[in-house]
Amino acid sequence: MDRAQKSEQVAALNRTLNETSVVVVTRNLGMTVAQSTALRVKMRDAGASYKVTKNSLARIAAEGTPYTTLHALLVGPTALSTSVDPVAAAKIVVEFAKTNDKLEIIGGAMGETVLDVNGVKALAALPSLDELRAKIVGLLVAPATKVASVLQAPAGQLARVIGAYAAKEAA
Repeated sequence: MDRAQKSEQVAALNRTLNETSVVVVTRNLGMTVAQSTALRVKMRDAGASYKVTKNSLARIAAEGTPYTTLHALLVGPTALSTSVDPVAAAKIVVEFAKTNDKLEIIGGAMGETVLDVNGVKALAALPSLDELRAKIVGLLVAPATKVASVLQAPAGQLARVIGAYAAKEAA
């Protein structure tokens, strides 16, 4: 890799780190290409990314971002999983690591807050941003639905009474 490619890779990683909410650092212990591809597909489907990067380039790219605290974790064959959703990357990595012993979670960070392995697992246990939005919408819609059903109940009862009288008259 020549100097231009390295600087381009550093710039791209720096942009990613400035836009992301969470970074999970993993160690690749001999995953096959098929396993790495499967992980990348799952990450892409969740709106996250998985990238194997040279540690020295990752350290340079982290300068000027909230993720300078990751320097200590970047040792050995590492990969960075990132996502804008604070839970997506952690959730996919933890789920994948349960079924694949060749992926080891080292730690991560949310901004300047460094997470250990247990912190990443705790983050993965939280509901995703979409799940939280759905719950909030449900909470907002529930009172309106209850009010509508309470207001409709007397009209429905009145209609049933009139229908019963009409059926009685017709008989």
